[in-house]
Amino acid sequence: MQLSQIARTRYTTKAFDGSRSIPAEQIEELLELLRQAPSSVNSQPWHFVVAASAEARTRVARGMQSPYNEPKVLPASHVIVLCTRLEMTEGHLAQVLEQEAQDGRFAKPEARTTQDGTRRHFVDLHRHERQDVQHWMEKQTYLALGTLLLGAAALGIDATPMEGFDANSLDQELGLREQGYTALVVVGLGYRGESDFNAALPKSRLPREQVFTFL
Repeated sequence: MQLSQIARTRYTTKAFDGSRSIPAEQIEELLELLRQAPSSVNSQPWHFVVAASAEARTRVARGMQSPYNEPKVLPASHVIVLCTRLEMTEGHLAQVLEQEAQDGRFAKPEARTTQDGTRRHFVDLHRHERQDVQHWMEKQTYLALGTLLLGAAALGIDATPMEGFDANSLDQELGLREQGYTALVVVGLGYRGESDFNAALPKSRLPREQVFTFL
């Protein structure tokens, strides 16, 4: 199936079939997609909490404090909490740079210095000049979200991205802030249930001529 066809047919699932579980190998595929997601200057300012058991999903639902979203969490096969760093620390910058070196990205020592300087330039741009570093890091996490949603659809897995929850409560439930993260968006994964009304509705998007400008 072409990617455009997958994009046309995927949608936000409103009810999951609680009797069906995603195969372990497909979950591993989705986790690798998240790990390989793009981010500005390879900053990777994220962390992903995976809730696979009923007990773990209950913890996520309890932390979300969102009765509206709870039915999309508890019966899901898996739930992933996409988290963003609270700050771009020196430790994180050093870890990313060292990993790049281990992965062979620097043919010469000066290439490592250039990469470090470029990344720090953009971090400082958002930290000091634009003063939107948290928002900038959140945008990178949403790139990972898009990767996850398209990847799930390609595997025939239904997904529900969720906001509107109590981030402070979920952070506390999962101990995220002590680790330097905060919850940004929660994604339920599984297979649509019979009560999923959204499955029968036609997908709606603005027309091509309104969405694109060709220069």
